[in-house]
Amino acid sequence: MSPLERVREMATRVAGAYGLDIFDVELKREGGQQVLRVIVDRPGPASKPEESVSIGDCARVAEELSTMLDVEDVIPSGYTFEVSSPGLDRPLRHADDYRRFAGRWAKIVTSRPVERQTAFSGRLRGVEGDANDEDVLFESEGKKLMKLPLRFIKRAHLDLEF
Repeated sequence: MSPLERVREMATRVAGAYGLDIFDVELKREGGQQVLRVIVDRPGPASKPEESVSIGDCARVAEELSTMLDVEDVIPSGYTFEVSSPGLDRPLRHADDYRRFAGRWAKIVTSRPVERQTAFSGRLRGVEGDANDEDVLFESEGKKLMKLPLRFIKRAHLDLEF
């Protein structure tokens, strides 16, 4: 098991004890130093601020996980450790993300044109189709309902609505 897989396994146990999921674990070189970043999320719909990940949630996970990482020496070289949430402009990666955040404003970029465009801004309306051929239902800024094939989505994230 790689060090990153070990960190993910440990982080999953710690976050789970606080009713949280692991959104991502990454080890990157930034500014000449290694940064170990664990991103925690609350499972299920997060439509209300009180249902999102708090600073206190991040602090509890960080404190417990940091101790475990030090004891087990999972990452042998020096690193900076961070625990955070996916944020208000969180990336959308899977069909479940598009279902979970239906009704929210998002930006999507596709690898192939859909109706002669590759960049979209508008409201998520869910997902339809089967697991092998799912389409993201999307209402453009002009109120046009579109189907964006999930397999063509290169990147997407929630966007703040003003």
